[in-house]
Amino acid sequence: MTDTFDVQGEFAPADSIAITADAPLAPNGFIRLGLAPELIRAVEDLGFTQPTSVQDQVIPMAMDNSAEGESSRFIDLMVSSQTGSGKTAAFLLPVLHTLLQLQAESDERERAEEKRLADEATARGEPAPKRKRRNPTDPRNFKAATPGALVLCPTRELAQQVAHDAIDLVRHCKGLRIANVVGGMPYQLQIARLQNANLVVATPGRLLDLQRSQQIKLDQVKFLVVDEADRMLDLGFADDLAEVNQLTIERHQTMMFSATFAPRIQQLASRVMREPQKVQIDSPQEKHANIKQVLFWADNAQHKRKMLDHWLRDTSIDQAIVFASTQVECDGLANDLQQEGFSAVALHGALSQGLRNRRLSALRNGQVQILVATDVAARGIDVPTITHVFNFGLPMKSEDYTHRIGRTGRAGRDGLAVTFAEFRDRFRIFDIEGYTKQPFKADVIPGLEPTQRPPRAPQPGGGFGGRPGRAGGGRSGPGRAEYGRKAGFGDFGRDRRDEQRATPWEKPPAGGGFGRPEPRGDFARPGTGGKVFVPRDAKKRAYKPAR
Repeated sequence: MTDTFDVQGEFAPADSIAITADAPLAPNGFIRLGLAPELIRAVEDLGFTQPTSVQDQVIPMAMDNSAEGESSRFIDLMVSSQTGSGKTAAFLLPVLHTLLQLQAESDERERAEEKRLADEATARGEPAPKRKRRNPTDPRNFKAATPGALVLCPTRELAQQVAHDAIDLVRHCKGLRIANVVGGMPYQLQIARLQNANLVVATPGRLLDLQRSQQIKLDQVKFLVVDEADRMLDLGFADDLAEVNQLTIERHQTMMFSATFAPRIQQLASRVMREPQKVQIDSPQEKHANIKQVLFWADNAQHKRKMLDHWLRDTSIDQAIVFASTQVECDGLANDLQQEGFSAVALHGALSQGLRNRRLSALRNGQVQILVATDVAARGIDVPTITHVFNFGLPMKSEDYTHRIGRTGRAGRDGLAVTFAEFRDRFRIFDIEGYTKQPFKADVIPGLEPTQRPPRAPQPGGGFGGRPGRAGGGRSGPGRAEYGRKAGFGDFGRDRRDEQRATPWEKPPAGGGFGRPEPRGDFARPGTGGKVFVPRDAKKRAYKPAR
């Protein structure tokens, strides 16, 4: 059978949309975007010939939109796209293209100046002046770095991944230098790499440390990119972003990439951007077509652990990430897997940066099969051989779920996301369903079925309700009230909370009670004839039948 390739250059099934070896190859789609030839060659070397949806729309908008003969004109962009959709290249390619143009103009000015000086020397009968070459290692010749473009990332892993991608894209570009600035690395090494850097990829903390020590100047930055802006705010970088905004106030363009256009993101954009244009390729509620998602209910932590062990012994797993909720759980689970013979390592924020780098390198090189991580690895890890993602511990925020499962099924590949949940975690599951607007498909493992009855799925016409008694739903995501009424929560019986909200709770009789609202039908017990449970302080509380 003839080998087939998908549009991204990866092996694909024969029944998928493909180009056979006998058919003529389609023209490179990046050429029509107007990118520099050096960048197109680099993209081809990486095996990509057609831009993704976000790249197809963002790249032309992010480049110079001025007419011939006019001054440069750039527009600010707010972009929302799913994880794994190629948004890193969507902002790197136009920024690098513009930096190449600026570098060519600067070289042309230098050559014109050298020619003018040579002509003047010739007119005076003197030899042409020679270009002075300075030793960059000499402290007397030190100059603070003045990059032309800056990319801000919330985590070290994401910053390193973006810098790695940028280095791959400039492999054919002469004179363009990329520097990566993150915490936990030696200062002197980063200062040396900053010399003559055109593009700096940094986390806010270390960047501002170097700026305050006069190792880098940001007044020449023309292009600012804020990647994963929602995560940046979650980690408390709002003040740092405001400071960077003031230091780069003369920039030409600002691009902000975020999972959603939440109100807090729009407030941030109003402070740092000028009339931004919004580009939304797909929403977090857009289903990952190439990622299969499945849910397994567990009785307790030991039951969950047995199901994870069953799954990890699947021979179809190439590499996998197991997400834990806490650093302690992460270390304990990694140690258990190592003792059972699995090639596993832990990754979380309490580890030194050097150790985190070595473990990520081992994962990328195939030396480690299973990475047990906290949400520090939910963004910024792009390893094509990750075929499975396991949610052993549920995320604290519903939107982190979409970033977790996005570590697999990247660039059109297929992936599997498995979630384990105890019955006490059912409200977090409902929160995730409400955020993604996609119900989980619950499954069981033969021989490891839960002994308790799983919570019932929402009935047709119902929504993905949040916690009982809360109209706004769960911890994160949009309010659950907008998704309609929920039909029930499994063993809790019929849900009448919406009806109760319509009738104000009555106050206790005069002289009794503690000013608390009266219990309603939610607290009715079986065998009481529909009446509520009578508390010990019944004399002080009203006794009413459930409605």
